[in-house]
Amino acid sequence: MKGTKIIWKPTKEYVQGSHIKGFMDQWGIKTHQALYQKSIDDIKWFWPAAMDYLGIQWHRRYDTVLDLDGSRSFEKARWFIGGKLSIAYHCLDRHAMNPYAGNRLAFVWEAEDGTVEKWTYLELYGAANQCANALRTLGVRKGVTVGFYMPMIPELLVAFWACMKLGAPLIPIFSGFGAKPLAVRLADAKARVLLTADVGFYKARAIPLKATCDKAAKGAPSLRHILVVRREENRQISWTPGRDIWWHDLVPKQSQAFKTVVLDAEDLAMILYSSGTTGKPKGTLHRVAGVFSQVVKELGFHFDVKPDSRFYWITNIGWMMGPWQVMGVQHFGGCYLIYEGNPFYPNHERVLDMVARHGLTHLGLSPTYARSLRTKGEGWITKYDLSSLKFLGSTGEPFDQETYMWVFQHLAQGRMPIINISGGTEMCGCLVSPSPLTPLKPCSVGRHGLGMAIGIADDEGKLIDVGKGHLVLLKPAPSLTRGFLGDWQRYIDTYFSWKQNPNVWYHGDYIKRDRDGQLTLHGRSDDTINVAGVRTGAGEIEDALMDHEAVRESAVIGVPDDLKGSAIVCFVILRSGYEPSDQLRTDISQHVARIMGKNLRPRAVEMVPDLPRTRSMKIVRRAIQKKYLGEDPGDLASVENPAALDYISQAPKTS
Repeated sequence: MKGTKIIWKPTKEYVQGSHIKGFMDQWGIKTHQALYQKSIDDIKWFWPAAMDYLGIQWHRRYDTVLDLDGSRSFEKARWFIGGKLSIAYHCLDRHAMNPYAGNRLAFVWEAEDGTVEKWTYLELYGAANQCANALRTLGVRKGVTVGFYMPMIPELLVAFWACMKLGAPLIPIFSGFGAKPLAVRLADAKARVLLTADVGFYKARAIPLKATCDKAAKGAPSLRHILVVRREENRQISWTPGRDIWWHDLVPKQSQAFKTVVLDAEDLAMILYSSGTTGKPKGTLHRVAGVFSQVVKELGFHFDVKPDSRFYWITNIGWMMGPWQVMGVQHFGGCYLIYEGNPFYPNHERVLDMVARHGLTHLGLSPTYARSLRTKGEGWITKYDLSSLKFLGSTGEPFDQETYMWVFQHLAQGRMPIINISGGTEMCGCLVSPSPLTPLKPCSVGRHGLGMAIGIADDEGKLIDVGKGHLVLLKPAPSLTRGFLGDWQRYIDTYFSWKQNPNVWYHGDYIKRDRDGQLTLHGRSDDTINVAGVRTGAGEIEDALMDHEAVRESAVIGVPDDLKGSAIVCFVILRSGYEPSDQLRTDISQHVARIMGKNLRPRAVEMVPDLPRTRSMKIVRRAIQKKYLGEDPGDLASVENPAALDYISQAPKTS
């Protein structure tokens, strides 16, 4: 299914003047292939050299680059031992204090109703200092954790940098979660202060947030204060005197002077929660120098962000891409957009309208968002001037070829690369990623990320050069989580206990490398379906489904089968003009069989009006599988449209 021809080659515009080319020239490296190889052959050279080139300044330079600390593999690896630095200094203070940069835009905020605010580095600096002083009055110090349950509003960024200035590890939490998942995260991280708003806005509706915090607080015994941003003047909300504090009563009254705390390289910067398929969410631990080096490397070398960049990723602060964007763009003195609301509000044209109005240079989206956009046709796209765009980005799930090519032809206009990345919350970054110097094939994720020594292992754990297998990491990287909060054994069980090879980091993705070295993702390896001894990824079946003219969107699961071990069940959303029928089900099933082989013909093709997905537009396949099998689908707090699971449970269980 995946294309074999190069569709984009680096042009002089992308190569000359890029961060990555400048780095190669500095070190006398002639080709991007040679750089990629050197970056993993000698990680102790690459990471310090990359940080120095990209402008990370140490308040005290480290004594030791890497210490494996008695690891069996590299599970205990520590980086930049003895070093001291401040993320807030790099991303905010130095720009604000620079007379040539202070009045540059740091970010633009846009609301669903069209309200726009533009904040300079100097304005953000002053407000962050006030917020840091305010939080200090509430007992926040270095090492004291602070929860964020906030909509995408300017105060979120003010508080983000206030915590970074204080050295207070922040806990970004998706503001669509209910009280229980919020409470679990706050209690696990022992948060002292929670930042929120009375309401957020989504699809023109006011979503109560403070009320959810009140319920969650009952399950978070460490919580002492809730700092609340007022959005609606006349809204009546519950209030606990002494605990609850209005933002406007505290923050603006503070001094705009604050001395940023310098931190040790291995101090904790953030706790990002990753939901597991079972058990409580996993608190991934991101250290100051580790997470910062990864983010700066990716935004610098892979996305070529510069002071004149205007960056927007369709995301929220509770997903790693939120902090990733904020830290990465601000380090380079660029500007990013945050948008509060639904990217399809008031209609599907919203995002491209923002691209044109704000002159965005980078746009990050998910394949699911792209598939939804594709159903609207192409004629409307020409209404918008997209000439400012230089890069498209994507992450979250594998692309199907048809959608990828639609994005490349109509959004990228065949002239810019799609930086299709994949990694995870546990590293706040990427294992695989293209760069401005990477030729691209359809659906490609390029090569390994610079400095990320990945491998592909077959089912026996043997490394292979070409072909499809399990994505593993062979060497440490600075941003890898230092365990899970309060549960070291679960961390070991998750990443360093693959029975075929316990000495590698087992990431859980299924990936393919072709003879040209290009990589393509094929879904989670735990989504692999074994039909009578033939293994295939759910993503491959979905690719075949998307190749049918009637299919707009799809999700594939494996279900138990007494004869074959597993059988394939497909859920599809039809394109406009097609109606469900037994004949169409048969046609689609036969189409898959022609592409994938008769033994991989689906047991069932179910036609549904919608599929459950997160706000970031990612389809929740594991919940679909559990619902279809009559099992508890688990925590659905992050699911945007949980009612779509009803369509799954109503599907007939054929055998």
